[in-house]
Amino acid sequence: MPPFPPIEPPPTEVRFPDPQRNARIQVVAVGCDFRPGTILTAYRAGIFPWPHGDELDESGQPLVAWFSPSPRAVFPLEAEPHWSRSLRRTLRRHPFEITLDEDFAGVMQACGETRPSTWIIPELVAGYHALHELGWAHSLEVWERGARGRELVGGIYGLSLGRVFAGESMFHKRTDASKIAFASLVGCLRANDFSLFDVQVMNPHLLSLGCVNVPRATYIQRLKNALESGPAPLRLV
Repeated sequence: MPPFPPIEPPPTEVRFPDPQRNARIQVVAVGCDFRPGTILTAYRAGIFPWPHGDELDESGQPLVAWFSPSPRAVFPLEAEPHWSRSLRRTLRRHPFEITLDEDFAGVMQACGETRPSTWIIPELVAGYHALHELGWAHSLEVWERGARGRELVGGIYGLSLGRVFAGESMFHKRTDASKIAFASLVGCLRANDFSLFDVQVMNPHLLSLGCVNVPRATYIQRLKNALESGPAPLRLV
């Protein structure tokens, strides 16, 4: 299990621009630096990395853009979730086992394998593994027991800073396994007094789960409030 409270890594010399200085700019920096201190500095400012597949920059390194999108997609934790009828039924009856931080590496690998042109490049994987060992990055796993034994069939991973959880990616190998992972994580966050669940950029899947867009200024203010609350443990309910 990763340590709690998390261990602060050595500081980075990287300084990111203030995302709010220009309302129209969403890519605030470019560079392949996945040291834990750099990643945490970015997230604390409302910025996250988004590598561009196999593209390289002028120095031959992977092309990595650092984003602060507007609007920002979040899942509202303040009210009881309104899952669809089919998902509520699945959550009541599913045969899967849910765990936390049992196979962080497996979840990251599976998330990368499910995308034909993945942004989960080796440099990013190494950085987030280091953050996991320091207690900042976490995974929630969905397991199935069958003839082949216990198999990882779904999951989600992200970063926990103060009372904010920044979801990075999720995957499924069985129907609804990623939805079960997402809903299970929401339950953990609500039970452990998290105030912000950042899902970064809206897509149809996140919209179907109840995520909403908020202005960047609103997100950053909520982020500051959540960071000031101090670290919160992440435990299953």
